[in-house]
Amino acid sequence: MVKYENGIFLDTGKIDEVKKYMGMGLIKGVTTNPTILLKSGITGGLEGVKKASQEIARIIGEYPLSVELTINDNPDKMIEQAREFYAWAPNINIKVPIHGPNGELDNVKVIHELSTKYKIPVNVTAMMSAQQCYLAAMAGATYVSLFCGRVNDMGHSATDEIKKIRQLLDAFGLESKIICASTREVSNVQEWLGAGGHIVTVTPELLNKMLIHPYSKETVQMFLNDAAKL
Repeated sequence: MVKYENGIFLDTGKIDEVKKYMGMGLIKGVTTNPTILLKSGITGGLEGVKKASQEIARIIGEYPLSVELTINDNPDKMIEQAREFYAWAPNINIKVPIHGPNGELDNVKVIHELSTKYKIPVNVTAMMSAQQCYLAAMAGATYVSLFCGRVNDMGHSATDEIKKIRQLLDAFGLESKIICASTREVSNVQEWLGAGGHIVTVTPELLNKMLIHPYSKETVQMFLNDAAKL
């Protein structure tokens, strides 16, 4: 049984980072995409992705791992690949962009079919508005990923969009969880969770910034100095 808990998901494809933060009890899942895997040094094509995904899935146990499709222009092949990825481990869910690069709408049908016919959990990604997230939830998404950092970059308010999504999900009894992605700053995490997001994705670097405070370091050093004097 996969645990779909609220909190922080780690954005990484590095095994040692997953082990580190799972050991601290700080993360409730891991998200990857081709860009993250490339930055993490994953090689070997799909076989390399499979190997890394299975190892991460094993480390995080009952928590979910998001793996993104590498096909986005053929619905039948997308479904075939999604079923292949899902078979790698029981806690894998499939990331599918809300639409194609030119606005093609086949992805929504793929999302619906994976969710309803094959009972595969789907994380719908690359969304920039509450209305997109609402429609993805209607299609059957387990997670709706709003790219909050990019929403802010465009001059809009991510917190406003999160509030709108949460209101719609609650009003219509939709079970999708809101993932707040594309996190830029430490303050985003509390801000977006406070606005109604269920999950915020963070990089290891950002998680370290959340943990380490210069005044905490100064205080700890003071304690150690005074302890030595005793």
